[in-house]
Amino acid sequence: MSAERIDGKAFAADLRERVGAIAADFENTAGRKAGLAVVLVGDDPASTVYVRSKGKATVAANMASFEHRLPADTSDDSLLALVEQLNNDPAVDGILVQLPLPAHLDEQTIISAISPDKDVDGFHVINAGRLSVGQSGFVPCTPLGCIMLLTDRLGDLSGLEAVVIGRSNIVGKPMAQLLLDANATVTIAHSRTKDLPAVVRRADIVVAAVGRAHMVKKDWLKDGATVIDVGINRLPPAEGEEKGRLVGDVDYQDVADTAGAITPVPGGVGPMTIAVLLRNTLVAAHRNAAIDLAEGAI
Repeated sequence: MSAERIDGKAFAADLRERVGAIAADFENTAGRKAGLAVVLVGDDPASTVYVRSKGKATVAANMASFEHRLPADTSDDSLLALVEQLNNDPAVDGILVQLPLPAHLDEQTIISAISPDKDVDGFHVINAGRLSVGQSGFVPCTPLGCIMLLTDRLGDLSGLEAVVIGRSNIVGKPMAQLLLDANATVTIAHSRTKDLPAVVRRADIVVAAVGRAHMVKKDWLKDGATVIDVGINRLPPAEGEEKGRLVGDVDYQDVADTAGAITPVPGGVGPMTIAVLLRNTLVAAHRNAAIDLAEGAI
């Protein structure tokens, strides 16, 4: 029996539609649009594409998009001055500084300068702390999207055993915390984990976020496990291909008869990230304008 395909693209489209409807209500109540400012330093091709797509998605969701493109040789002081300006701008509810930054800039210093209440990426240490102690704050978009997909498919996660492969601050650690908050039993596995396949094989839920193409095979999985594949890896181009295809950290074809459900790559977790960014921005707008947002609305 083949695994159920978890359609992140369809879920994200529904979320963006709900965000757009609530954003229109917000504009009618607040007298302004919710606003997202995106800062791009340099001209990294992938980052440029991401920023363009975020801008289009923001406008499509009835929100204001403010793009700030800075040259690659921008100094820390200049970037910090822009962040401070955006912190103080009442039209801006969310601030996203596109990563990675050029090597001469201190990413942690820049992220720490963003107001935690406008940190819709959820990377600020204060928001990380809020998540760890169960307070309301902003959660990184990718893991929050993953937990939405999991609860949509499985409902109550209480008592389920989950293994998160990867311990990054952006995905692995916040993912584990969200699963704990949902009352799952959580193991964080990584490159130093002994007998990694045996650890993963215990899990009802597997979240793979390591950036290694096709690492997770069918003999790593418990029958019926739900698999969330966060990895995006480009394979070397095959003969006749201009560029290699995108694949996840999980060998989708290999595990299809073992997993109960799995997110594809592309079309799984990826579309959720921008949708959740828009959701976080709208939440920030309601908080900044002191307008109530019904719990669970988005």
